[in-house]
Amino acid sequence: MSGATLQTSLSVGVVAWRDLANPRAGGSEVVVDAYLRGLQERGHTVKLMCGGPVGPRAYPVHQIGGTYSQYLRAPLAHARWMRGIDVLLDVQNGIPFFSPLWRRRPTVCLVHHVHTQQWAQHFPAPVAALGRTLEGSLMPAVYRRTPYVAVSPGTARDLGGLGIPTEQITVVPNGVDPFEPTDARSSEPLFLALGRAVPHKRLDLLLRHWERVRPATGGKLVIAGDGPELPRLRALAANDPSVEFTGSISEDEKRRLLSSAWMLVHPASHEGWGMVVLEAGLGRTPTLAYDVPGLCDTVRDGITGRLVTTDDAFASAWIEMARAPEIRATLGDAARGWALGFTWDRTVARLERVLLDAAYAPHPQPALPAVVGT
Repeated sequence: MSGATLQTSLSVGVVAWRDLANPRAGGSEVVVDAYLRGLQERGHTVKLMCGGPVGPRAYPVHQIGGTYSQYLRAPLAHARWMRGIDVLLDVQNGIPFFSPLWRRRPTVCLVHHVHTQQWAQHFPAPVAALGRTLEGSLMPAVYRRTPYVAVSPGTARDLGGLGIPTEQITVVPNGVDPFEPTDARSSEPLFLALGRAVPHKRLDLLLRHWERVRPATGGKLVIAGDGPELPRLRALAANDPSVEFTGSISEDEKRRLLSSAWMLVHPASHEGWGMVVLEAGLGRTPTLAYDVPGLCDTVRDGITGRLVTTDDAFASAWIEMARAPEIRATLGDAARGWALGFTWDRTVARLERVLLDAAYAPHPQPALPAVVGT
């Protein structure tokens, strides 16, 4: 452990895109909050700086700008709020903060997933090309001496594809908050999609699949979660009473749905980790998903759910699983056992080891001379 022990107390700063108070907060913000609370419980001093809005937390949170201005303000904010911290966790959400340019002391770069496909889904072609260049070329150059944390083996492989050496990457899978199944399984076919309504979740594709599946299975498709795509999705399903959109839901309602659904249907084109798959597993609910980065790590094909590679296979597997209650029960039991192995305590312990190694290893020179802060 490079001369450190797990009892060593660190001062840890995190620079991230959003706080949980942001109305567009998602899985990344849940993970960062779990990290900070877990590290604090282990005796470390922690603080977060990010774009607004922010809310009260058990740890200090500093708003450093808006969605994009925070990237320009981060160096000065770091000099003001985080000067002297032992290690900085730089959270990459498409574009990292390029902290090695303005910080001389240890930094760890956290990557949920490589955003190569997402740039074109969110931005016009010239902006998407710039984003791919910043993430695919400039990030590896600036962070070439920086340790990385990847939330899944799939993300680690994608980082390797950008030229990041394997020895710089540590996989730290996300945890889940355990719960007991809270409701009886629905007596009628009930299929659940859960998450933010954003392009890469491909919920429009799910609605097209449902048009093929519904005549064979009957029942209801529930799409739970909010997001910018929600109005368009509601319009697409306006004439289908078998589709229900819940919008944002409480934690209790989420667990009720995860426990009562026959299966989780997850058509995303990629994920960092797919935390919702493990949450479904806690409710003994198997998942049907595409064999894509992130989801291929959380769904054990044929054991805790099904992975497919084509649209036709997705619709066919949906119908097959809906007609096979014994198979769903077996998959669901295995999914719960699998999910129970991913605790936040174990996740934070793994992250802690990476941070301690970074803080107490011989300090490498930054990729370029730091211009602000220490």
